[in-house]
Amino acid sequence: MIAPRARPSRLRRALHFAWPFRRSVLLILVFTLLVAAFNAVEPLVLKMIFDDLGEGRGAQRLMYGVGVLLGLTLLREAASGVSNWLTWRTRLGIHFSLLEQTVGKLHRMPLRMQRSEGVGAIMTRLDRGIQGFLTAVTQLLFNTFPSVLYLVISLVIMFRLDWRLALLVLVFAPLPAIAAAMASPEQIRRERNLIDQWAKIYSRFNEVLSGIVTVRSFAMEDMEKQRFLRDVSAANAVVVTGVRTDASIGAASNLAIALARVVAICAGGIFVARGQITLGTLVALLGYVGGLFGPVQGLSGVYQTVQRATTSLDEIFAILDVQEHLGDSPHAREVTSVRGDIEFRDVTFRYEQEGRPLLDGVTLSVRAGETIAIVGPSGSGKTTLMALLMRFYDPISGSILLDGSDLRDLKQSSLRKHIGVVLQDPLLFNDSVRNNIVYGRPDATVAEMEAAARAANAHDFIQRLPEKYQTSVGERGSRFSVGERQRITIARALVKNPRIIILDEATASLDAESEGLVQDAVEKLMRGRTTFVIAHRLATVVNADRIVVLREGRIAEIGPHDELMRLNGYYASLVHRQTRGLIENKDEPLEA
Repeated sequence: MIAPRARPSRLRRALHFAWPFRRSVLLILVFTLLVAAFNAVEPLVLKMIFDDLGEGRGAQRLMYGVGVLLGLTLLREAASGVSNWLTWRTRLGIHFSLLEQTVGKLHRMPLRMQRSEGVGAIMTRLDRGIQGFLTAVTQLLFNTFPSVLYLVISLVIMFRLDWRLALLVLVFAPLPAIAAAMASPEQIRRERNLIDQWAKIYSRFNEVLSGIVTVRSFAMEDMEKQRFLRDVSAANAVVVTGVRTDASIGAASNLAIALARVVAICAGGIFVARGQITLGTLVALLGYVGGLFGPVQGLSGVYQTVQRATTSLDEIFAILDVQEHLGDSPHAREVTSVRGDIEFRDVTFRYEQEGRPLLDGVTLSVRAGETIAIVGPSGSGKTTLMALLMRFYDPISGSILLDGSDLRDLKQSSLRKHIGVVLQDPLLFNDSVRNNIVYGRPDATVAEMEAAARAANAHDFIQRLPEKYQTSVGERGSRFSVGERQRITIARALVKNPRIIILDEATASLDAESEGLVQDAVEKLMRGRTTFVIAHRLATVVNADRIVVLREGRIAEIGPHDELMRLNGYYASLVHRQTRGLIENKDEPLEA
């Protein structure tokens, strides 16, 4: 995560989120101020009632006072209800604004950061950051500010009623604030600690659920459950310790309030007995004592609230301020049509600044409609070369051209619309079959969708489903076999109708029967398109127009299968070893 920004900048940026809702905020403040004013008037009405009773003015005055109290109560509750409704509507609006910016940033976040930080951790930090910020803002704007007004009004009225009792009560007022200030550093440390702990807990939990097959294969369900519960217990222990601290602070504050009330009753009782103040004045003062310490406690927690908001903003801005790995240049243009000519010019790339190059001076020209197979041992740069073509990264040096234009001069989103990818592990979203097929082109017609499914050899098994194309596929397509999922992803690529295809071990995980159906679908997908085939199973690439053999980031050999076999070089040795079953597929699939 990035370092926290300077506070003025952070405040300005935070206000930016709330600025579109400024009118609603002002309206909420008006209603909360009305509630504070009604609360401040209520003890004065009590004074009038008790003074009238003491002077024997009869039931008519009593009923009048009770009517005024009832009216104040109704007005206060109406204003409070409208205020709460507006508050929640505004809070949800700000929440949506925050999500709009942060979720978009998550989609553009560098792949390396998502993998190292963990999706679960990032989402936990984001959720807790947004909720913490909204809670703090709600408390500051709609609770603290009205409390300040009520406090000022109450103090003015108390001093006008009897300055001696007002001073006695004020002696106890700083005590809750002192107690809260003493506890505040520990509370802030606890808040940061909890965010970190919960982020780690749910990062691991997300990994476990994503890899549940591996967990079950090693019979580690109980161990992972114990790990999760142990970590949750540790986080809960922090909460319990904090609750103990907060309860102690609350008890100290309540004790101060009780002492202030007892002292006020004793001193006020003496003043009433001496005839120095009326009974109504004492009742009114006691009413203000009860309502005075709420705002005082709220104000004493302002520092803590501000710190909590600061912590939450740090988490939000840590996501918003992540430097996007790649951005479109100011003069980048849309890709409207593609022939499919691709050229790699002396391309060099490494992930780490000091690491060895994964690609070192790769030069390759590919004609539109040509099929290029890319083979080589693990770590030779096959997947990295395709990641550069999709512009997930830029070369350290050299360039990649599409139809004569440098990829850096093209808008990334429009570039990728012309590239179709079929991965070794076919990913389907937990949605209907139809929505998965038209994922890259939502405006596709039913006829286009079904034509793509037929070409991918998927239509027949889809028609046997309970709801046909509207059938939900389950999480990651769990309702289907790997071969069926792969045919749906091929149909998805066909509907997109891209000019460039990347096949990353598309048939590596299939049985013989499924492989035949998928291979037939793949051949239909490749027709007339520029195609790159990443493969370890060399039997699947013999029909490629050219085979590029990568070794230690360089092109070791290039040519058709027969020509490379006649050379009797590295490629031929791979073929001979594989036919004896001595080569394994350990390469990582391309991740989009």
